[in-house]
Amino acid sequence: MNNPDALPILYSFRRCPYAIRARMALLYAGQRVYIREVWLRHKPEELKSASPKATVPVLVLPDGEVIDESLEIMLWALQQNDPNHILPDTPQELDRISDLIRTNDEKFKHHLDAYKYAGKDETRQAHIHRAAGLDFLQYLAQRLCNGGFLFGSAISLADLAIFPFIRQFAGVDRKWFEQNAPDSVRNWLDVHIDSAQFSHVMQKLEFWQAGQAPILFPFLDTGPDTSSAPDIGNGL
Repeated sequence: MNNPDALPILYSFRRCPYAIRARMALLYAGQRVYIREVWLRHKPEELKSASPKATVPVLVLPDGEVIDESLEIMLWALQQNDPNHILPDTPQELDRISDLIRTNDEKFKHHLDAYKYAGKDETRQAHIHRAAGLDFLQYLAQRLCNGGFLFGSAISLADLAIFPFIRQFAGVDRKWFEQNAPDSVRNWLDVHIDSAQFSHVMQKLEFWQAGQAPILFPFLDTGPDTSSAPDIGNGL
């Protein structure tokens, strides 16, 4: 591996919710990595070699270990440094947080995809999946009543792991979301998408090509040069 400064390498895609939550955790941890923005239609061989499933995000550690699940990248980053106490204090709390994230990843994500990608001839099915997604939002609203975040009065692993998917759900039909999503969920989502952290992780990058100069993430105060960066692919 060509990694002379012994930093991890992160393969990412700007608008993928899994990649967003990985970058958020890396940012909160202050964990420097070399970031490589991937064009999903033309995945680099280096990514496919590191992880045969070739889905972002993928983190390649300096010793060659590969972490290719977004939640595992989040945990790894925050275990290195967690100044905001995003990780829970007890295994029991981690289990509760993990259960909620699992519901998001396995159940809500299914309905999100079916709703988002429904064609014109699938309007009824889209409404069914949108209603199922709304059920999850209402469950989140019950949790948010306890302090403004999903597990109390401070941001947690669950908030970082779930909000990118709610953002994507909201973007399918913004007017419907504004009219139907619980107020607490809309306010909670706004807190995240209006944050300096989210603005930082959503800066555009050129798609990575072998041989280009490495780009450090988190970015320097000036950010990367994105004047000609395209914004191609699925997502919001």
